[in-house]
Amino acid sequence: MKVVALIPAYNEEETIASTLVALQKIALLNQIVVINDGSTDETAEVVKRHKGVTLLNLNKNSGKGAALNYGLQNFQADIFVLLDADLGHTAIHGERLIYPVLKGNAHMTIAKFQKKQSSSQEKMGFGLVRRLATLGVKVLTKKTITSPLSGQRAINAEVLQRLGPFFAGFSVEIGLTVGALHHGYDVLEIPLPMKHRAYGRGIKGIKHRGNQLIHVFRGLHHCWQKGWR
Repeated sequence: MKVVALIPAYNEEETIASTLVALQKIALLNQIVVINDGSTDETAEVVKRHKGVTLLNLNKNSGKGAALNYGLQNFQADIFVLLDADLGHTAIHGERLIYPVLKGNAHMTIAKFQKKQSSSQEKMGFGLVRRLATLGVKVLTKKTITSPLSGQRAINAEVLQRLGPFFAGFSVEIGLTVGALHHGYDVLEIPLPMKHRAYGRGIKGIKHRGNQLIHVFRGLHHCWQKGWR
């Protein structure tokens, strides 16, 4: 079975190299694809230095959902692995997401981050957006997923074909989670010691979570409109 990793990246020149080095150690991956989402830094140049990694470029920043859709349109696989660009060396744990899907024990796996998930000394958020997403998924599907916003996933291509295009922006994960559960696919959360960037609890962090909150609301509403309830 062909396994392809899709990595959307926007201004990740400081983290993308270590992420790619880790992913290239995963023998199960047949192809690693980075979708440069209109970065204004050296992200694309850093990716080009890694042999065996495919780079796709978007002319302008279009958001996570659009970047993933562009990657999906350009590549075929039996299993797609979605990973964030800022995982650094902890991206190696993405291998454990693949096995259950490869063996047919799950249609989609989700990385469940541990409490200390920050790759820096910055504090994570207050958990409000995650709790809202968890509640929304529960209301729509009657199922409990504790990490509905985790972007680290392995997904059978059949699921993606059934669900249609990725939702826009940060509502990608909401669409995948609710859609898969609604259609009766097996979704498995796997605790993994992955770490990624923390935006902290300052102005930058508040803006990020405010934007994420809006996207979660939109994603849940879109699920409702599609009849995924």
